[in-house]
Amino acid sequence: MNDQTIALISLLSPIAFIATALVSRFQPGMRPILVKKMSISATLISIIISAICSLLVFQQNLLEVSLFEFNKIGISIRLDSLSMLMFSMIALLSFIVTKYSLNYLDGDSQQGRFIGRLSATIASVQLLVLSGNLGLVFISWVLMSLSLHRLLIFYKERPGAIIAARKKFIVARIGDACLLAAVALLYLQFGTGNLETIFQTIKNNLLLGVSMHGVEAAAILLAATALLKSAQFPTHGWLIEVMETPTPVSALLHAGLLNAGPFLIVRMAYIMEASFYASIILIVLGGFTALFASIVFMTQTSIKTTLAYSSVAHMGFSLLICGLGVYPAAMLHLVAHSFYKAHAFLSSGSVIDSIRAAKVTATKRVGSIIRIVLGILLALSVYGGFALLWGIDFEKEIALLAIGGIIVLGLSRLFTSAIDSNGSLKLMLRASLLSIIVTTAFFTLESGTHYLLSSQIPDLIVPNFIEFILISILLVAFTTVVLIQIAAPLISASQFSRALAIHLRNGLYVNTVFDRTVRALYSHDKERKPKVIENIEKITSENSLRNVNTFEKQTA
Repeated sequence: MNDQTIALISLLSPIAFIATALVSRFQPGMRPILVKKMSISATLISIIISAICSLLVFQQNLLEVSLFEFNKIGISIRLDSLSMLMFSMIALLSFIVTKYSLNYLDGDSQQGRFIGRLSATIASVQLLVLSGNLGLVFISWVLMSLSLHRLLIFYKERPGAIIAARKKFIVARIGDACLLAAVALLYLQFGTGNLETIFQTIKNNLLLGVSMHGVEAAAILLAATALLKSAQFPTHGWLIEVMETPTPVSALLHAGLLNAGPFLIVRMAYIMEASFYASIILIVLGGFTALFASIVFMTQTSIKTTLAYSSVAHMGFSLLICGLGVYPAAMLHLVAHSFYKAHAFLSSGSVIDSIRAAKVTATKRVGSIIRIVLGILLALSVYGGFALLWGIDFEKEIALLAIGGIIVLGLSRLFTSAIDSNGSLKLMLRASLLSIIVTTAFFTLESGTHYLLSSQIPDLIVPNFIEFILISILLVAFTTVVLIQIAAPLISASQFSRALAIHLRNGLYVNTVFDRTVRALYSHDKERKPKVIENIEKITSENSLRNVNTFEKQTA
């Protein structure tokens, strides 16, 4: 089987989804039988192709085929361990989301149109992960964003959906401009859009000490593109508000499309490694967003808003890991988060889950300082023991240890909740077993992902002094937050804490500024769509007024 044939095989999957989208134009209405059959067939074809291509990559490591080029920039397919990991994940998620959508929108007057738009979005994501040239990377990136926008405004009569989509549209266009500028700089620097050629040239230049002036700026622009795509602070507001779209859109967005940011960084890992400032930007903004969203997440009362802030935090954590250069851990986290979030959204309305959750009763905390300290020490012992068992180098792999350190914080809360309670010995044994399973899974899966992706990512390097300081600050910040969480049930709520909880529940009102900006930018639509714009302005005005009144009451 020659390389050209392999490339055509891999393209059958996005082609099948594109064909489904085209046919949906002729069956846009209720119960489109042909479109439904084609969508399921496309997902099954995708799973089969991912298995075939993964086997070929296992045998040959890297496969590249150029389909169209003009001055060495154009369209080419790249099959390697990274693209196959993402492609396989997308294939499984697309099957789950599409299958769910067929039942979820059964009887909807626009079911055919929805399935077509969903298929077009999946096709654009698949093209992105298969891209082997900067030209196709940019084209698929823009197509993915535009396809998502059409899903977000699926119900055009809902003002809330429109204002959220417009926020996303503004952020996405800025991200597209950053990516286009990065592509232009890389092309001017290396004279080609072929990713493998660029990566090999960077590796050789780094070994020889050759300076690459355009790479630093390109890496910063790539970092900005990823931050904007993954709804990082302060542009995260649109993601919190896209809850009026159908549930399958939320599942696809949170489980798949948000991951484009971290994936872009991992794909361009050699470019990021040649930069100094890009990694700093990812650590600072990604780390801050992860911390901010994690805190706000705990104050939410709506399940979907909670999941949205959870996604913002997870994306921030993934980009933080990328900034530290621990790319296998970033991909491990990305894949795990995708399947978890798809399940969370698709089951968020389950009555059975609600009933089960209602039967869960929390154990009463004792409030013993000794037990709390013992719980923290046990978590540190479990983590330290596994780190030694796995042969982690405490000097060279400090970034990996820092990432694992955040897991220790979670284990600390688990242990202290079990030990410092009126629970039985069985509860403490279950907590211990669960912590061992989590720690074992982290080290085992991270090692497996590293082995799988070792040929496509740079080796882990020791963080520089600035990165070390940033890591220390983040660990202290996360530790402080977790200690507050551990102690919170034992401390009576004060007026200050109640006021702070309200401000946090509103995301510290960062989104209010975004609301006003979008309303100003689209003020020219009043004449063209007066009713919709009037509703949008009413919603944003009420949100802003409510936030201001809440703030004034709590600070009076």
